[in-house]
Amino acid sequence: MKVSDIMTANPVCISDKASIKDAHLLMQNRGVRHIPVISEEDGTFVGILTHKRMIASVITLLNKYGSGALERRERLAEISTITETDTEKLDQDEPLSIVVEYFVDNKLGCLPVIDDKNKVIGIVTSSDFVKLCAKLLQQG
Repeated sequence: MKVSDIMTANPVCISDKASIKDAHLLMQNRGVRHIPVISEEDGTFVGILTHKRMIASVITLLNKYGSGALERRERLAEISTITETDTEKLDQDEPLSIVVEYFVDNKLGCLPVIDDKNKVIGIVTSSDFVKLCAKLLQQG
């Protein structure tokens, strides 16, 4: 099996110029915990915004400015300030046997699937591996 067999194709992405509030709402409305961040200029992959980073950022803003100013501060802060840019990327043809080891060894929640033009074509999350495991267990 390979990455393309379990990835979520065409995942929800967000511009690197979006605010933390925009990302916060997108995560809530779409029920996702990982969002690939793409360049506003050319749509290429910039990094990943994780739910964990989002929560940490909101708590920091809350502690620093208080609940009354939280929404305004979230709207003023660009997600580029909390985007993880030093992340591994996957190719859709990469074998899952290699990818699963990388997930386990590095305790990752997701990895983006990128094409040869550095465009996001999918995302693989730890949930995708759990779903695959459930499917294999039902078959066996």
